[in-house]
Amino acid sequence: MAVKPQREVVVLGVGLHPFGRFPEKDLTQLAQQAVVEALKDASVGWNTVQIAYFGHVYYQGMSLGEATLRGLGLTGIPIVNVENACSSGSTAFWQAYWGIATGLYDLALAFGAEKVPKGPVAVTAEDSPERLIGADHMMAGYALRARRYMEEYNAPSEALAQVSVKAHDNAALNPYAQYNKTFTLAEVLESRPIADPLTLYQCCPTSEGGSAAVLCARDAIKNFAPDNGRHVTVAAAALATGTYSVRGADHPALNPYRKEASDQAYEMSELGPEDVDIVQVHDAATIGEVQQLEALGIVPRGEGWVATQTGRTRISGDIPTNTDGGLLAMGHPFGASGIRMIHEIVTQLRGEAGPRQVKDPKVGLAHCSGAGDVTTIHILKK
Repeated sequence: MAVKPQREVVVLGVGLHPFGRFPEKDLTQLAQQAVVEALKDASVGWNTVQIAYFGHVYYQGMSLGEATLRGLGLTGIPIVNVENACSSGSTAFWQAYWGIATGLYDLALAFGAEKVPKGPVAVTAEDSPERLIGADHMMAGYALRARRYMEEYNAPSEALAQVSVKAHDNAALNPYAQYNKTFTLAEVLESRPIADPLTLYQCCPTSEGGSAAVLCARDAIKNFAPDNGRHVTVAAAALATGTYSVRGADHPALNPYRKEASDQAYEMSELGPEDVDIVQVHDAATIGEVQQLEALGIVPRGEGWVATQTGRTRISGDIPTNTDGGLLAMGHPFGASGIRMIHEIVTQLRGEAGPRQVKDPKVGLAHCSGAGDVTTIHILKK
């Protein structure tokens, strides 16, 4: 890595606004609730925050970070608005981390929020492989990947659908989730077709919601908050984008930016995929979870579907994945999803996840992808 952290960074607090549909609220209200929860969880005052980064995607006005924080009282700090597709929130967290790790700041806020319009999400990159062959919407591209994966690895459609069953089982234990209803395997397979082989419950919903995290330099905690034993260390913060080369359109592991991000994260944390106890991955469709686990080296290539079908990715399994319901059932407000993943990892590492608690996790990995070839990976540990 060209730049190395100069100090250790911890997450002091996290907060969420529930995910779902809230026509009575605007985006700033969703974000404000998450920020207030994070500040309260961190036991820090708003006037002590030194910089803030706000992730969002859809245009709903200018300077939305400032508009949101005006409700708390502007204090003159830098406020940076971040747009990086579905990785916007996780990119805001990445920026907050490096702002502290390099010594520019001691205490930072990363937050994200979104009110995603209803309906399918279009592929915006004109030269994307999916769009060039007529797959103009995100789920069409995921369906192509699913079909090829099933053919190449002899994976049954039931194995992909099982990802959705597991996601909704987890979300039923999460009061913040958009969907708290469980589904049987048959119900997932028989739900409305979206893009073969994907059915409705195998595709994430578009959503509204907010998320926030307060980060601090470990050597400065005493200046801002009590040492309550709930702080979680950020062991790695990696972000990578595509290169000028032929993209691997069939499997995420073939895309060099995903390997670059995971290599950075493992090197920085001095940990490997075998050390990860709990995982959050970008499961915009069921095939996404299966392939991302393989791309991260959590399971061997071609065996992601086996891990799902045999229960390894469940809360009680050895690689519990998307324990809060993931994008599939927790919901997907683009700008908030990346920090929502951080929220779940922090909650699990603290042992505060209640009925969805994983047994004694020590290391968690959060992976978030964004359209336009961007991947963020954060590794957190006790």
